[in-house]
Amino acid sequence: MDSRAHWEGVYHAKHTTEVSWFEVEPVVSLALIQSVAPMGGRIIDVGGGASLLVDRLVEAGRWDVTVLDVSATALELAQARLREQADRVCWIEADITQAQQLGTYDIWHDRAVFHFLTTPEDRAAYLDRLRGALVPGGHVVLGTFALAGPDECSGLPVCRYDAASLATVLGSDYSLVQQLEHAHLTPQGNTQPFTFGVFRKG
Repeated sequence: MDSRAHWEGVYHAKHTTEVSWFEVEPVVSLALIQSVAPMGGRIIDVGGGASLLVDRLVEAGRWDVTVLDVSATALELAQARLREQADRVCWIEADITQAQQLGTYDIWHDRAVFHFLTTPEDRAAYLDRLRGALVPGGHVVLGTFALAGPDECSGLPVCRYDAASLATVLGSDYSLVQQLEHAHLTPQGNTQPFTFGVFRKG
């Protein structure tokens, strides 16, 4: 099963409030974005799906927002929830490792996509898209499972990181400016340790 089919299956099988990554409020992501996003800047939420982060970014009214996800169903759910406000967002249905012509951004946000890239080839493809899309001086806000996190999610294997290993994977073009550990409580009542890092592109 390819990536698109897998995630379409997840969104058809579960309500958006039942998936393990669901957050009632995207507090950590929003705070980290606000700490580095320039007024009027461009933000892309990679793997944003049906997350409420796009709602909060649109409500803030400070930025040009794009949401990318491999699942058309997830994007449709977010668009339906936003109603007429959905027109204020650019929606991209794509696998980030294969996406073309993403445009350029001041902020690249990714909560829980990168850790699903378990092969060097997929990570290299992701980093190539990041390199082309993020402007010099822009910031990556990256959230992954921490070293003590689960070794699989939604039936797929994952990689786990701390801030140092994320910095190593991103490479010398990016400098770590902020890091934190976060305990995400799933709708099922389980705790998943996350690592968040904010990196500046030199």
